[in-house]
Amino acid sequence: MPATVVIGAQWGDEGKGKVIDRLAERSDVVARYQGGNNAGHTIVAGDQTYALHLIPSGILYPTTLCIIGNGVVVDPFVLVRELDQLEERGVDTSNLRISGAAHLIMPYHVEMDTQSEIRLGKLSIGTTRRGIGPAYMDKAARIGIRVQDLLDDSILRRKIAIALDTKNDILEKIYGEPRLDADAVADQVLAVAPRIAPYIADTSLILDTAIRDGKTVLFEGAQGTLLDIDHGTYPFVTSSNPTAGAACTGTGIGPTRIDHVLGISKAYTTRVGEGPFPTEIDDAAGRHMAEVGHEVGTTTGRPRRCGWLDLVALRYAVRVNGMTQLGLTKLDVLSGLPEVQLCTAYTKPDGEVSADFPWHQSDFHGCTPIYETLEGWDEDIVGVKNLDDLPPKARAYVDRIAQFTGVPITLIGTGQGRHEVIDAVEL
Repeated sequence: MPATVVIGAQWGDEGKGKVIDRLAERSDVVARYQGGNNAGHTIVAGDQTYALHLIPSGILYPTTLCIIGNGVVVDPFVLVRELDQLEERGVDTSNLRISGAAHLIMPYHVEMDTQSEIRLGKLSIGTTRRGIGPAYMDKAARIGIRVQDLLDDSILRRKIAIALDTKNDILEKIYGEPRLDADAVADQVLAVAPRIAPYIADTSLILDTAIRDGKTVLFEGAQGTLLDIDHGTYPFVTSSNPTAGAACTGTGIGPTRIDHVLGISKAYTTRVGEGPFPTEIDDAAGRHMAEVGHEVGTTTGRPRRCGWLDLVALRYAVRVNGMTQLGLTKLDVLSGLPEVQLCTAYTKPDGEVSADFPWHQSDFHGCTPIYETLEGWDEDIVGVKNLDDLPPKARAYVDRIAQFTGVPITLIGTGQGRHEVIDAVEL
């Protein structure tokens, strides 16, 4: 059976959690490969709503093995809290495995992240202040703390002392904050170590074995393509690679193991935080999207900026991820709008018109969208499960997206519930 990567095709918040949750029902393994608790997935199951930040969406299925890969940065306190909350609601978490090579978000990472954003003021990146970036910085600097270090008191304490040697100077002399005691930080982290220890494993081996044994494996990315540190709208990006290629480096499986790449996009575009957004609108249509789509960040609680679907950016996401399929969520939100618009090209600051995503940040920051206008539809499509049952104008909208991107649309979200979807995804 194949391995499929599910990625966000926009600036995150595309509905990947709901899609993964649905696909997990017919999958054996779900593995997260990057990001941390800056991600947020809201899943509606019956009359229950679950907000997950670290644990893969497949956790709601007791027969699905869930993996947090080595490319994820793990806040141990958030992880324990999430485990406790799930178990309190009757969810079995024994099918979770965490890579011993994953890095930990330490209390000082959160503090450094917060103080950096405060210091930058109006120039801030708009991070979630969860310590994600500083944790990845320490990983690259080779002074990070790994999940496996929770199993060795002496190693953990020594690594924390080394890391804090410099960070305390920064906290005190640059940010004006008190120094942190290395032993106190170690004690704090070690207090939750017994809760996490049973889940730690060689997840690379587990995944490779599962694929060799013919299991169906889903690789779950956090955030979205346009937030990728290499391929996104830098510097307004995350600190990792949400794109499909990171599924290999973030879990320890080879690229030849990947069979499908399913990109997820909303039927319109949203963004949380700072950064360029060419199709952003502040009018009746934008307010409609925000209200009907309940556009509030799962992790941050911040209102999402809304705009028309940017097909130029979406086709770029198709390219850098090698998408083989495209999922379109929240199509139902657009019902009731008299017309819908699709961005099919940009006018650059120098007047040049291009249907390709600009490689230079100044061009993207200063570009103006060129729209193609289609007729809207009034019909309520919530709960529609067959493509042929879509209103003709909604179907025309979907078909135009597929035609422009060159990728078949195999999934369409038609409501908030887990089963309110048109699903022809190939696994």
